[in-house]
Amino acid sequence: MTLKTERWDIGKHLDSDEKIALFLEAIFEEGDPSTIAAAIGEVARAKGMSQIAKDAGLSRENLYRALSSEGNPEFGTIMRVIKAMGFDLHVTPHVSA
Repeated sequence: MTLKTERWDIGKHLDSDEKIALFLEAIFEEGDPSTIAAAIGEVARAKGMSQIAKDAGLSRENLYRALSSEGNPEFGTIMRVIKAMGFDLHVTPHVSA
């Protein structure tokens, strides 16, 4: 018997704003810019890339490109996409361990 596997897709599990917020919080805590951009891309895909792009004032292609592993989105683009996804970005004081 052959074992059949399929690629795990985070987007299938980002089915509520609460799950999305927790996912993004964890990614932002890691602090890696390319991982943050990729995570925002996964959320945009889960919520509907075309609508997010439209609400952010971007073409779908430009949004995909900006959030790809080769992309280097401007901070303004990230902020518009986060807002289009229905979230706000907040800053809190850093607590040392």
